[in-house]
Amino acid sequence: MKILVTGGAGFIGSAVVRHLVGDLGMSVVNLDKLTYAGGLESVAAVSDSDALAFEQVDISDRAAVERVFADHAPKAVMHLAAESHVDRSIDCPSAFVETNVNGTFTMLDTALAYWRGLSFKAQKEFRFLHVSTDEVYGALGGEGLFTEDSQYRPSSPYAASKAAADHFARAWHHTYGLPVVVTNCSNNYGPYQFPEKMIPTMVLAAIAGDRLPVYGDGSNVRDWLHVEDHAEALYTVLTKGRPGEVYNIGGDNERRNLEVVEAICAELDQLLLNSKNKPHRNLIEFVTDRPGHDFRYAIDGSKLERELGWSAKWKFEKGLAETVRWYLENRDWWEPIQKIYSRGRQGLGNA
Repeated sequence: MKILVTGGAGFIGSAVVRHLVGDLGMSVVNLDKLTYAGGLESVAAVSDSDALAFEQVDISDRAAVERVFADHAPKAVMHLAAESHVDRSIDCPSAFVETNVNGTFTMLDTALAYWRGLSFKAQKEFRFLHVSTDEVYGALGGEGLFTEDSQYRPSSPYAASKAAADHFARAWHHTYGLPVVVTNCSNNYGPYQFPEKMIPTMVLAAIAGDRLPVYGDGSNVRDWLHVEDHAEALYTVLTKGRPGEVYNIGGDNERRNLEVVEAICAELDQLLLNSKNKPHRNLIEFVTDRPGHDFRYAIDGSKLERELGWSAKWKFEKGLAETVRWYLENRDWWEPIQKIYSRGRQGLGNA
């Protein structure tokens, strides 16, 4: 089965490509625009495989997307391409509307035209997996979990753009019959994550001896999902999920943001024995909170486990420790990014 993966040079997408090609021996077309947050270095481990093809294409470019479908004739689509950084969306929401909303519309509508031209058997087998986020549900209080039936209450421009994309994906199934499946996941972490996200931001800042900016008082809670678990879950949903259904993917690893930063500091204290910045927790600095910062996200993943037999394997402590170690051992991946990317504060709504 040949699978078209959009955003396959990004953080989650590259994990999906590595899993499909490297672990499962699948044939994959990696479609990616190669924006600031995407790089083919993240799929270097499988780049020599004859099973992997690459197309540098913007998902909003209808003609280019049509050509990719015509040239490669995929049996399924895993749609991960998206602008994903909440702080960046606060400063520049238009880019999120263009990629996440218009781009998803283009992918769905092009896939629909392609699907309609398939044989009856191929139509029955085809799947379009739309990958989304738990942020579309808004914020939780101290109790409760997001389920597939939770009401949409997006708080940030990023979450609003993903919520709109989710609605388009469901509509293309219910109105036109395109076999679409939707997933909503909790916060991902692991190797190859771009330095603007919280965990790599804190790791790299601590290595450099810079301040570790914690929003507000650090009490906001997130459920953490290892990216390799997520990649496996997505393939499970693609191959076993029912068209028209939504599946939430969680890691069952709730932690306060301050706890996560302190755990990173403790890990670096053990790994960097001669660091002049020990204890690294002394680098923590509380800063002005993000506008509209949701207090807590947490996923109920029981539907996915009950119906499709999948549950997360990575425990957060082990996953975080290995992630910190990965950044220490892979400077050749992130040092070139550091030369062109500023870790300056975004998301204050001033831009």
